Amino acid sequence: MTVKKLGGWESLDCELRGHITGHLLSAYGLMYAATGSEIFKLKGDSLVSGLAEVQTALGSGYLSAFPEELINRNLRGGSVWAPWYTLHKLFSGLIDQYLYADNMEALEVVKGMGDWAYRKLKPQSEETRRKMIRNEFGGINESFYNLYAITGNEDYRWLAGYFYHNDVIDPLKGLKDDLGTKHTNTFIPKVIAEARNYELTKDETSRKLTEFFWHTMIDHHTFAPGCSSQKEHFFDTAHFSKFLNGYTGETCCTYNMLKLSRHLFCWTGEAKVADYYERALYNHILGQQDPESGMLCYFLPLLNGAYKVYSTKENSFWCCVGSGFESNAKYGEAIYYHNDKGIYVNLFIPSEVRWEAKGITLRQETAFPAEETTVLTVSHAHHPIQTTIYLRYPSWSSKVKVKINGKAVAAKRQANSYIALNRQWKEGDRIEVTYPMQVYLETTPDTPNRGALLYGPLVLAGERGTEAMQVPAPFSDSKLYNDYYTYDYHVPADLKTTLCIDRKHPERALQRIGKELKFTTPQGDVIIPLYDLHRQRYVVYWNLEYEK
Repeated sequence: MTVKKLGGWESLDCELRGHITGHLLSAYGLMYAATGSEIFKLKGDSLVSGLAEVQTALGSGYLSAFPEELINRNLRGGSVWAPWYTLHKLFSGLIDQYLYADNMEALEVVKGMGDWAYRKLKPQSEETRRKMIRNEFGGINESFYNLYAITGNEDYRWLAGYFYHNDVIDPLKGLKDDLGTKHTNTFIPKVIAEARNYELTKDETSRKLTEFFWHTMIDHHTFAPGCSSQKEHFFDTAHFSKFLNGYTGETCCTYNMLKLSRHLFCWTGEAKVADYYERALYNHILGQQDPESGMLCYFLPLLNGAYKVYSTKENSFWCCVGSGFESNAKYGEAIYYHNDKGIYVNLFIPSEVRWEAKGITLRQETAFPAEETTVLTVSHAHHPIQTTIYLRYPSWSSKVKVKINGKAVAAKRQANSYIALNRQWKEGDRIEVTYPMQVYLETTPDTPNRGALLYGPLVLAGERGTEAMQVPAPFSDSKLYNDYYTYDYHVPADLKTTLCIDRKHPERALQRIGKELKFTTPQGDVIIPLYDLHRQRYVVYWNLEYEK
């Protein structure tokens, strides 16, 4: 049988080939867990079975789409494109197949890979180790920690420690924002591994540096849509507005920041963490996939007049395509959490969760964000259950209204916190929550005359048409692995980027049209949520003229 070969980062001459398979394994597992649909189970099982066959044929436990010589070259300190990064995707995908799709074969395959890695790396010198980890290795140490957690095999824990990157993590131990211009998406997974180390060993140093890094990222290195990085790297935030270019917001960075946020929320239950998760999810993750083609963006460009550049079906396969596939299978991941005191409602997404320990189901029905109200109904409660339902009080809302079975209850004004509803819950109990949304302005830290408009958690963007655009972008040459990186948006010189606004009352500049999430301004702009703006130019960070 003749099979058409793929291009881009999955072409046979690309050293990163194979990474998409790992993300797909995770995505199929997550979708099966969320929906119970057998098609996702069958797809995952098929991939795992094929990988097991390849591993058996190779005979050593090694498994990859590229030869082991790439690992050997990495050990010698030679030039090679991130073999351990690619293996991390396979490790993670196989582990997710085991965890979410109950695939025992996946566990055996990934254990074989782990055993191969231990035999390969255990004899190496410290000099070789330090030389090897200068190359990007993604979150391979997180995968080894996860494999250790599943199996209890100390060899895998040793492997996780082997990939501890001294030059990156040691400065964080001193709680110093010393990020410089380092590669952002190489950096974040190393911190995720530290988070996992804390969870498994209670190493307080790992926890402190993880929390410090997260707050540093959110408070100083994050754009309005929840994304970070420009040209894949950190930048001097003292000149924040100068880096609003066409190469901001690598999608993998946001994918990894959401993973890190999940760890932090499980430790702290902070509403600030949930607020960030919501913003990044709606504005970047939801907005990076083209609803027409299903293709995905590498960057979320914040250059005025830029537009989203999508991958192609056979000739791209960037890292952000793989993480994009996985991210769009994770919308159910962070809606609910629980502890021994109650259940947390973090996101306002139509869903149903079964809380086995309490024997109840919570069903959420909402048209959010088009509407401000969400309704939660208790069902399958065979007898009254005393517990607390924690409703997130987001930082973007005020005067939240709560009704239980039609009767208003107190919801104190404590934005960025939780409304705790403690009572005996019984079958059919109904909670109705209204979160008033309003327009507000978020300016850059260095330039008060550059700012983005938000409506609730949603970043708004001004439509700017399609003049001189190339849609879809012409990514067809498999040799041009990074052709998105120098992409020319050909922004028209006369593109309008100015917005006249009342500094204290920015909402006066916008008029909502009916029930749609669509606004107009007196100067004729049409403004919609960034996640909903596709295949045309846009403006997010306006040049502001304040009314006197």
